[in-house]
Amino acid sequence: MSHTSSSAERADVYTRITAEIVAAIEAGAGEYRMPWHHDGSSVTTPVNVASRKTYRGINVIALWAAAQGSAYPSGLWGTYRQWHELGAQVRKGERGHLVVFWKQADRATDRRDGDEDRDEPARRMFARGYTVFNCAQVDDYTPSEMPILPETERVAHAERFCAALNIDIRHDRSHACYIPSMDHVEMPAFARFRDAIAYYAVLLHECAHASGAKHRLDRDLTGRFGSAAYAMEECIVELLSAMICADLNLSVESRPDHACYIDSWLKVLRSDERAIFTAASKAQQIADWMHAQQTKTDPYEGRGAAEAPLSCETVSC
Repeated sequence: MSHTSSSAERADVYTRITAEIVAAIEAGAGEYRMPWHHDGSSVTTPVNVASRKTYRGINVIALWAAAQGSAYPSGLWGTYRQWHELGAQVRKGERGHLVVFWKQADRATDRRDGDEDRDEPARRMFARGYTVFNCAQVDDYTPSEMPILPETERVAHAERFCAALNIDIRHDRSHACYIPSMDHVEMPAFARFRDAIAYYAVLLHECAHASGAKHRLDRDLTGRFGSAAYAMEECIVELLSAMICADLNLSVESRPDHACYIDSWLKVLRSDERAIFTAASKAQQIADWMHAQQTKTDPYEGRGAAEAPLSCETVSC
């Protein structure tokens, strides 16, 4: 493959996936339903049928968008060859869905082509696309039923998960937000939320903002409402909340009070074909950090430096 065609292929991967996610956001905007909203009563993180590993980063968002657009009930995916090796057959006429494989470039390639993934330049990674099909698109395969924990157990798990983050959470406030200058999350009283799942979805959103403090993951939290930086931070934590809620089998529902973010998200995504890749990558980084805290006992120390509160959320009562 020539240098020109290789660059064009990579650009096409970014363009196609961004276009599909933008289309999914636009399709659900009227009902404030984003492609990362899901029903947490079943396994919602996309899984590869051959490796049984969950997809990560941008692939989670891309496959959620594909599943929403085609109303697939299962999160099980595989390539044509993987389904064939399992004795299943992709039905004639079915359209595959694009996902990304991150490949490491050699130094010679880097010198010829400066188009490695900008989010991880030290690793010299770039995107290659490949096609997968959902379980609903194949014949001769019956997925095994996955056990679903009762809601009380899922809520208890969410409570333990959030407590292990060692983030200062203060209740009985007028709204939900993270205040970087004091490094604490403010939450309304638990009783003001519609249910426990709504409470933890908002709490995870705010804890995601808190992960950006300098002594944690050190993101820029200084963006003001209406700015591209603020829109990107909100997009990152929205994706993170959906990822962790999927891991905890908690639903993520549409929220009318997020309507003010939709136009800004679309503006950012349309202006930069890699923006959603960056947002998904950073959301995955937060998810990895949160999961890593589950085995730690010592709280982090230190305080953030920004002054303005992030993400003042209206409670869904």
